[in-house]
Amino acid sequence: MTPIRTAIIGGGKVGHLHARALRDLPQAEFVGVCSRTAANAEHFAHLYHVQAYTDIARMIKELRVEAVIICTPHPAHADPAVIAAQHGAHLLIEKPLAATVEDCDRIIAAADRVGVKLGVVSQRRFYEPIQRMRAAIDTGKIGIPMLGTVIMHGWRDRAYYESDAWRGTWDQEGGGVLVNQAPHQLDLLQWFMGEVTEVYGYHSNINHPYIEVEDTAVAVLRFANGGVGSIVVSNAQQPGMYGKVHIHGSSGASVGAQVESGAMFIAGMTSVIAPPFNDVWTIPDEEHFIDAWRAEDAAHFEQIDAALYYLHKQDEDFLDAIIMDRDPLVTGRDGRATVAIFSAIYRSQHEGAPIRFPLEG
Repeated sequence: MTPIRTAIIGGGKVGHLHARALRDLPQAEFVGVCSRTAANAEHFAHLYHVQAYTDIARMIKELRVEAVIICTPHPAHADPAVIAAQHGAHLLIEKPLAATVEDCDRIIAAADRVGVKLGVVSQRRFYEPIQRMRAAIDTGKIGIPMLGTVIMHGWRDRAYYESDAWRGTWDQEGGGVLVNQAPHQLDLLQWFMGEVTEVYGYHSNINHPYIEVEDTAVAVLRFANGGVGSIVVSNAQQPGMYGKVHIHGSSGASVGAQVESGAMFIAGMTSVIAPPFNDVWTIPDEEHFIDAWRAEDAAHFEQIDAALYYLHKQDEDFLDAIIMDRDPLVTGRDGRATVAIFSAIYRSQHEGAPIRFPLEG
């Protein structure tokens, strides 16, 4: 197997996690980093023994880069993605795919035009409890998924919002908890429940007066399979309690997972403090599995660096998708579906009405 020549665009906090993953993956030959400033690029390149650039096209051409991981702030995903695609590089983009549906469509169109792979980072799909839920749904153990619920009660303090100038602003971050923290949970909800047909939502800033954007949002959803769902996400509970995704099926059986516990993970600033686990499992004759799984997952968690381990799995999946010429687990269109959900919540509050899908830019 010839390794994929891979580079990172954006030398911020999450870029370092991807650099560590690429350094350890046999599928990758990590060769370069591109950042807006030469000083940042040089510092990052020195740490990982790669070449530094401030020009994406030049980096791809000179280093013969075959794939890039884009780790810029999300409102700045589209331009580098389009440039990289135009020069033939496959694209793995940090969540969310973009801050707007319009930018998602630009990225997808650019990738489609030249036939490169497009993936979006949503590493919680690789959590063992989440994989069990997906397998149960795929094998029909709960019937048709008919009710999906997401609840995420977390916290972000002033130091977090001041750690980068773009945080907490509409023009540079594109939104608050919906755009930055909730995409993981929104991705899981639509992955389990399927295509969304309607969203009605509200958002508010409860206790972060020093930021422009929302720290809390709620919504109800309809899905194409006839199912319904609810979303409650917030950064306003100190120090943070939990994040849960539960799916209830037409058979009466339910599956669920707590994917976040206590203070929430912040890339480059904190660690993952507790293992994810299945907290609901009512499939007949399988109810007793849940305690053994929790012990198994806790033991596994003690052996890994969870912040890096699941990102490593995502990067590996993407490189394997290139090598095997298949779709990555999380596609660009999956990423667009997540952006469409949070965009619809914003539009719904603005218009005071439910928003029908498909959502156009």
